Amino acid sequence: MRYTLRHVVLVLLTATLASAALAQAPNWSKIRIGVEGSYPPFSQISPDGKLSGFDIDIAKAICAQIKAECSFVSQEFDGMMPALNAKKFDMIVASMSITPERRKAADFSDSYYDIPSRWVAKAGAFNFTDATAAALKGKKIIVTRNTPRAAYAQANFKDSEVLLVAKEADVTMELAAGRGDIAFVSSLAASAAFLKSPEGKGYAQVGKSISLGGAKDGGGVGIAMRKGEDSLRTKVNDALKAIKANGTYKKINATYFDFDISGD
Repeated sequence: MRYTLRHVVLVLLTATLASAALAQAPNWSKIRIGVEGSYPPFSQISPDGKLSGFDIDIAKAICAQIKAECSFVSQEFDGMMPALNAKKFDMIVASMSITPERRKAADFSDSYYDIPSRWVAKAGAFNFTDATAAALKGKKIIVTRNTPRAAYAQANFKDSEVLLVAKEADVTMELAAGRGDIAFVSSLAASAAFLKSPEGKGYAQVGKSISLGGAKDGGGVGIAMRKGEDSLRTKVNDALKAIKANGTYKKINATYFDFDISGD
C-alpha cells in the first residue's frame, strides 16, 4: 500500500490533536463544589467555619464514590450560576431546583431529592383547600425568586402581588415581619425551620401541599455542572445511583429527616 506525503501528514496531525484533547480532558480526580452554607438542614456553617448538612454529606458521599478529592467553595445562591460558568468551581450542590431556565445555563445531574411546596400564613387568615387566583386576589405572596415556586406564583396568581426574595429562609422571615400575606415555601423549610420555631407561633399551613414537577417529570433538585462536562455528569449520576443502592443515601437521609426525601 502506498501513502502520499499528504496522507502521512494528515495521520500525524490527527494523532497529535487526539493526544492533545486527551491531555486536556479533566479526569475529575479533584473537584471543586459550590455550596451556600445558609440553608439548614441542607447546608450551614458553624461558628468555627465548618460546613454541615444534607447537601454537604451528599456531596462528600459522591466524591468518595468516584474517588475524587473534593473541596468546598462558599457562594451566595444568586451568584452560583455565574461563578460556575466562570470556573470558580466545577459543580453546584446547593438544593438547586431543576428548571427549564436553569437548564439553559448549565447541565444537571439526575434529581437527588424532591420536596413538595406548601402555603403558610397566620392561622385562620385563609380558609381554602386548593389555592386559587380568586382566593388570593389582592394578597401579597412571598416566594424565593428563580425557583419553580416563583414561576408558579407569577403564572397562576395574576391578581396578587408576588414578593420575590433571595433565600428560602427569607420567605418566612418576611412573612413573620408582616411584609406579606402568605408564603409559598418548601414544605420542609416551612415545618422544620419555621412552624416548629418560636417565630412560627400563630402560623399554620394552608390548604394542600403542591408538587411542582418532581424528579419523575425532570424536575426536583439536582447538581449543576457546566454545559458539555458530560464525563463529570456521568460520574455524578453513576455515584448517585450507587449511594442509593448501597444504603449510603438512606443513612444520610435519616440523619436529617424522618421521611424519605429522595423523590423516588
